[in-house]
Amino acid sequence: MTAALDELLRTLLWEGYALYPYTPGATKNATPTPFGIVYPPVYAAGSPTTFSRIRMQGIVEGGAAASVALELRFMQSAGARHEAVERRVTLPATALEALDGDGVETGFAFGATAGASAEEAGASGALRGRVRMSAQRFDDLLTRVTLDVANESDAPPGLDRAAALAHSLLSTHLLAQVAHGRFHSPVAPPEHAAAAVMACAAVNTFPVLAGEHDEALLGAAIALPDHPQLAPESRGDLFDATEIEEALLLHVLALSDGEREQIAAHDPAVRAMLRRAVAATPAQIAALHGRVTVRDPAPAAPPPRPPGAPPRDGQAGESEAVVDGVAYRPGARVRLRVGAAGATSATAHDHLLAGRAATVERVFVDYDDAVHLGVTLDDDPGRELMRDVGRYLYFRPSDVELVEEAR
Repeated sequence: MTAALDELLRTLLWEGYALYPYTPGATKNATPTPFGIVYPPVYAAGSPTTFSRIRMQGIVEGGAAASVALELRFMQSAGARHEAVERRVTLPATALEALDGDGVETGFAFGATAGASAEEAGASGALRGRVRMSAQRFDDLLTRVTLDVANESDAPPGLDRAAALAHSLLSTHLLAQVAHGRFHSPVAPPEHAAAAVMACAAVNTFPVLAGEHDEALLGAAIALPDHPQLAPESRGDLFDATEIEEALLLHVLALSDGEREQIAAHDPAVRAMLRRAVAATPAQIAALHGRVTVRDPAPAAPPPRPPGAPPRDGQAGESEAVVDGVAYRPGARVRLRVGAAGATSATAHDHLLAGRAATVERVFVDYDDAVHLGVTLDDDPGRELMRDVGRYLYFRPSDVELVEEAR
């Protein structure tokens, strides 16, 4: 696994672990609200929206030398609030041919964490489950890989959600990596793999491509685009990676001394985050303000023009457009007749514009050869500003009456 993938996976794993203001007394941190939950079977059976498993399927393109490895990461509850510890289960790289049929699987078990009470840990005192990886050939190049995770933990019936989380896999993420092959996008596959991708299913996870060469398929706990990545300016995990880091860091720095003492005394993971945030220099904070890449847009090919039509002039629009024998040119003066019989406009603002004099600033023809007139109101005190910034009111020729032709 590359360092970039590992950092991405760790950030996603800790997403939502603790939320600003991070103090133990804050309501949002008093009750766990994790993503990617794999509940114990006895609790999951009580609702169609709760699951005791995860299934991720992806299409691999590769020959006989291709192999797939799997890594499962999740958090295990370690106390009554949001605290948790990281867990990891792996399946080694296995040739696609060896995954045909039942594939390979392994069980896992983790004892009760030090911070959990006997009641929270349950009678078994452990999280138990299984991970399985299998494959099915579609043709000589395409193979569907299936990754299954099941929570088999014992839990007493009648648990509420907060108690069920003590027996659940939290923030569960899967990462499948292929050698000598590539995964195809679950959301935008190439044409030759579209049918195979359509035959894939995902349960309780959101699979996306990852890795520089599409060598990884990430089963995320939240919806992400293909090839998600962390901003290079990031100062490190704030447990809230979907927020604006600059604003969140400034909020952390605005915490009172008393609030910081509560955080430092409570949770080592949050304490380390606070220490890193407080150490940020003004220059490092300014670097989080973002970046803008400015470039000229690629010119679009203009649509074909009817024979004899005047040429287009980019943003300046047309030099002339003739509609029903009337020629409209920039500089012509018109009177707005919105709301009148035969006019195409019909809005609640018609009465504010009807009868007012205006000047045609631009004449545009769209891809359906419909004419649009960009005008400024003659009695608008801000008309010069509107001209400077290119902000016009747009009307069809049927919405105006030509008063004076352009000179």
